[in-house]
Amino acid sequence: MGPQADRLFRNLFSAAPVLSDLYINFMGKQVFIAEKPSVARQFADALDMNFRKGDGCLVAGDTIVTWCVGHLITMCYPDAYDEKYKKWSMDTIPFIPDTYKYEVIESSKKQFGIVKRILTDKDVDTIYICTDSGREGEYIYRLVAQEAKVKGKRQLRVWIDSQTKEEILRGIRDAKDDSEYDSLGSAAYLRAKEDYLMGINFSRALTLRYGYTLRTFLNADRCVIAVGRVMTCVLGMVVRREREIRSFVKTPFYRVSVNLSVPEPALPGSSRLPSAGKAVFRADWHLSESSVFSNPTKLYRDTGFLREEDARVLIEYLKTGRKETQESPEDAANGPGFDGVTGSGGAAGSAGRADAAGDGTVEISPLPDGALQDAAGIPKVDSVTRKKENRRPPLLYNLAELQNDCSRFFKISPDETLNAAQELYEKKLTTYPRTDARVLSSAVAKEITKNLNGLFRLPMYRGYIREIAEMGTAQRIGKTRYTDDKAITDHYAIIPTGEGLSALNSCSRTVANVYELIVRRFLSIFYPPAVFDKISMQVRIRTELFSASVKTCTDEGYQKVLDYSFFRKKESGGPDGGEQSSRAEDAGTLKDDKNRPSSDPSGDGGEEEESVDVSLSKVFEGLKKGAVLRTEKYLIRPGETKPPARYNSGSMILAMENAGQLIEDEELREQIRGNGIGTSATRAEILKKLETNRYIYLAKKTQIIQPTQLGEMIFDTVSCSLKPLLEPKLTASWEKGLAGVAEGSVSEDEYMTKLKDFVIRRTDHVKETDYRRELEQQFRYISRFYPEKSRASSWNQNFRSSGRTHTRARKEKNGN
Repeated sequence: MGPQADRLFRNLFSAAPVLSDLYINFMGKQVFIAEKPSVARQFADALDMNFRKGDGCLVAGDTIVTWCVGHLITMCYPDAYDEKYKKWSMDTIPFIPDTYKYEVIESSKKQFGIVKRILTDKDVDTIYICTDSGREGEYIYRLVAQEAKVKGKRQLRVWIDSQTKEEILRGIRDAKDDSEYDSLGSAAYLRAKEDYLMGINFSRALTLRYGYTLRTFLNADRCVIAVGRVMTCVLGMVVRREREIRSFVKTPFYRVSVNLSVPEPALPGSSRLPSAGKAVFRADWHLSESSVFSNPTKLYRDTGFLREEDARVLIEYLKTGRKETQESPEDAANGPGFDGVTGSGGAAGSAGRADAAGDGTVEISPLPDGALQDAAGIPKVDSVTRKKENRRPPLLYNLAELQNDCSRFFKISPDETLNAAQELYEKKLTTYPRTDARVLSSAVAKEITKNLNGLFRLPMYRGYIREIAEMGTAQRIGKTRYTDDKAITDHYAIIPTGEGLSALNSCSRTVANVYELIVRRFLSIFYPPAVFDKISMQVRIRTELFSASVKTCTDEGYQKVLDYSFFRKKESGGPDGGEQSSRAEDAGTLKDDKNRPSSDPSGDGGEEEESVDVSLSKVFEGLKKGAVLRTEKYLIRPGETKPPARYNSGSMILAMENAGQLIEDEELREQIRGNGIGTSATRAEILKKLETNRYIYLAKKTQIIQPTQLGEMIFDTVSCSLKPLLEPKLTASWEKGLAGVAEGSVSEDEYMTKLKDFVIRRTDHVKETDYRRELEQQFRYISRFYPEKSRASSWNQNFRSSGRTHTRARKEKNGN
């Protein structure tokens, strides 16, 4: 190209600085290599050149866009190092090569040949790396460049957060030399080596030692014990939870409540209680300093009793002032009853009429209307407190939070959610899905009005965006908790781009619903907190205190945005007839009573729900200390403790993200985030792999996860020989170490030394121990919980179907 032509092209590009930068870099041929064909087409469209279709690539003059098809290269099986490794033997493990070998995946050889020819073309001087912007995407390209022997080229890393034209061009303009990502590349290689070494050595060791025991017990044709750094840990979480449920012993309890009303003013000088008012509310007994019912052996969590008779004694005392109780022989042997008071007579001897409600609640009438009551037994207001509660909009979605909500709302698996999020990303509708961050970057926050303006074209959200514009909150979002550069590693949160809206018509209903979740969560951060007015009241009857509270929403704030259309379409008002009401009550965190927090050991639901009756709130406001109330009836409300809930696919993803802890509270989750099991890109695949191996069963309709018999047997086998693999904290520490390598705070040699030491020690431990006899006893115990008919046929089918993948230890190598 001559000087005049060169000046001409520079003038033509002067109005397009991005393309001008591209031209300056393009002194020879330039290649853009993407992770898959669909992404390659997005880059070709963004470059806006007249591309023609080539063999495995797109060509426009000196510009070539090509692609991988996911991974093109994989680590070699052990027999590629030496034929002796082809046969599994204790004598050949631990296997830790000094130099690792790689090979082209058989099904990808054609595309690899094309990519290799393009990348090594002597006329190519610049390669733009456009694989996924993350650890795995970096690994995919580096393996290709390594095996293709790419040398002497300028290799630039394109790092983008969405596939809009503007973002792609920005990523190309700001592309950095790939050497700046060497630490990330090192972490990627180490992650693969870790999975490879643990998979091969541990799977071979356990299979050689215990595979025959499992196979004969299940009457199966074959049995390979697949072990993985993350997979085995997750299996342990599932099995432990199942055994907690299995061994749980229910504890019955009885709570005492009273229905109270606010009476009309009494006539001056009247000695009788006034007639009943219209406002009736329930107050619940709880232990207090003045209580005479304080024997801890009779109480349940300071809010109830372990026996119904003792609940009746409390009601008898409240009504008559008599502290009499009928002791059981055990009580007599153990000493005095409530607060040292003993007596005889029926516990409910004068408790009035008792009726059993349909839910098991026993209703006990007070004294007849108009009868004189002991003044000390009249309920009076002891205290009234009022406070406002502000509930802030939740943080934006990362992949784990999105997978959890989709599991609850739509009953789809994490893998299906990831596929939906990936589709939205590739259609330019949302940003990069495989992210752990739940905030915006400061750079994105400055340009966020572009996203809002784009969404304005959708009628469903137009009204909200007008209000956001009136409030001016978009301009201030960079100074809120929703923007934090320090909380971002690779990518910011999943948000709508405001582009690609025409592609919504081609989305399935599920994908469209996932998009709505992302959009409404995004819009909610521009709204003020929801404001609740909570009034709590303590009522004293004799020496005992009862509590009641009412909470009303005085300003719905951001909650108005969370009016999901897929709920409105359901005649019942929401899934299972009750989800829609959770929108107003739960501030968008999408709680589900079916997914009770495991942090509640009793499993009985914890605190009583607050009333949300607006008229009752007004009644509470008018009451002051000393106000006299009327007893309508006493209630004995039976209940029983419940075991912890099984994981569902969504709650498991959250537990993996938080190192095995299922933490329902969103704020607390954010405080401990950072030491997870696996990554946002791999967690869904881990669950899928466990299901494919038939170590777990995932119910499609409910997304509830349970272990299979084989899964429990694998758990016990690993527990005997390789127990550290079952510990979430240890697994999370490995992931933290990889993050340290990526950040440059941990050296590659330091990490590899610890890895080799762990693999050698644990493999040798399996070789030196033998727990077959103990395991056989445990297997017989486990078999009680599984139908006999499912054993041989099911597992034979499993081993035959998975035998092909096990043939050359594929499972051992990719155990993850």
